[in-house]
Amino acid sequence: MKHSKYICLGMASMALSFTACKLPTPITRTENSTVPASFNNSQDSTNTARVKWKEYFTDPYLVALIDTALKNNQELNIMTQEIAISKNEIRARKGEYLPFVGVRAGAGVDKTARYTNIGAMEENTEIEPGKKMPDPLPDYLVAAYASWEIDVWHKLHNAKKAAVARFLSSVEGRNFAITNMVAEIADSYYELLALDNQLAIINQNIDIQTNALKIVKMQKDAARVTELAVRRFEAQVLSTQSMQYGIQQKITETENRLNFLLGRYPQHVDRNDQTFTATATPDIHSGLPSQLLANRPDIRAAEQDLAAAKLDVKVAKARFYPSLGISASIGYQAFNPSFLLKTPESILYSLAGELVAPLVNRNAIKATYYTASAKQVQAVYNYERTILNAYVEVANQLAKINNLSKSYDLKSQQVDALTQSITISNDLFRSARADYMEVLLTQKDALESKFELVETKKEQMNAVVNVYRALGGGWN
Repeated sequence: MKHSKYICLGMASMALSFTACKLPTPITRTENSTVPASFNNSQDSTNTARVKWKEYFTDPYLVALIDTALKNNQELNIMTQEIAISKNEIRARKGEYLPFVGVRAGAGVDKTARYTNIGAMEENTEIEPGKKMPDPLPDYLVAAYASWEIDVWHKLHNAKKAAVARFLSSVEGRNFAITNMVAEIADSYYELLALDNQLAIINQNIDIQTNALKIVKMQKDAARVTELAVRRFEAQVLSTQSMQYGIQQKITETENRLNFLLGRYPQHVDRNDQTFTATATPDIHSGLPSQLLANRPDIRAAEQDLAAAKLDVKVAKARFYPSLGISASIGYQAFNPSFLLKTPESILYSLAGELVAPLVNRNAIKATYYTASAKQVQAVYNYERTILNAYVEVANQLAKINNLSKSYDLKSQQVDALTQSITISNDLFRSARADYMEVLLTQKDALESKFELVETKKEQMNAVVNVYRALGGGWN
């Protein structure tokens, strides 16, 4: 017995040394989370991302829409269930490194051939004087059993930690979805207001062009212009009227897009389009680029995915080492129910330890290890790419806000000048000091400039929304 113990220990030592010395070398990469010191040479740490969305968006109609979406949006509800699934994965991984304990009960019957060694022994066995072993032989069992893999190399604990990291990543994924949804609703809302204003501009221009058409017809009756001028003015009125239906179709589609985000069927979206052009651009504080690492949910999700990938490498590495398992059972077994609880004759118990180590044909384990290493490198690149993308998004939106502000001021002056030119061109036309083509071109340029002004205002509001999203606001 002593000699066999030494043999077993020697074999275990050999298995451990063999598996430990033959580990393959994985490809690894360390993440780089360094970002520039500032966005615009400012060291002001005040960050707009810290402002809650209800304080950032002041339009009560927009606030009501976002509130409804946070409750009813199907995508967010789906991601909530994804979080629950990730949480259950933690529970499953935690259970793997705890002992498994169960209860087993059974009943059966066994008939052994008499002309065998076991049958011959049973034939000659007396339970009591003058009482033979029953044939066939019943069997009754009640026992408790347990098995436990001792986590020597922290394989199971690291698997649980990886599940925790993925759970946190799913939480951040939902936060990022909230950020994007808030931004998408705000973008669609401002687009809807812009379309309402463009429709109002078209209606105003139809009135102006209709009045100009009446004047041209009077001029024709007085033989001051030809039928050609009348037809050109009629064509312009018809062209502008046809634009109404294109705008109305866009309004319908934008309303339905908002309703979809709110998780409801198409219906009218309440709004106040009179405040669109007067909506002030809030002050934007970009803070420091390093704050993106804490504020952006997608960066934090990538960070948790990276942490999980690193733990997966450790789990895969631990598979090369021997695993130690312990199993035990205790209970009662007898061929007659009256003997089942008879102690100690009917008691059975077992206790065993098992040391298992891979020695030959470890290709599957190596493949898992290399795959985990490659996914860890992949997670590093994804983390760095997410940080870079976040910085670029903020830089682009900050520049866009600055440039659109200057562009809007100039376009406002252009609209004022062209609006005045409509009245001037009409007066000159009445006094025969301008031809009808000048009137037509002036009206056309004025309409286009007003459309461009509204479009610039919409882009300006979209930039305000997008810089808030890019900084990591909206989810808190």
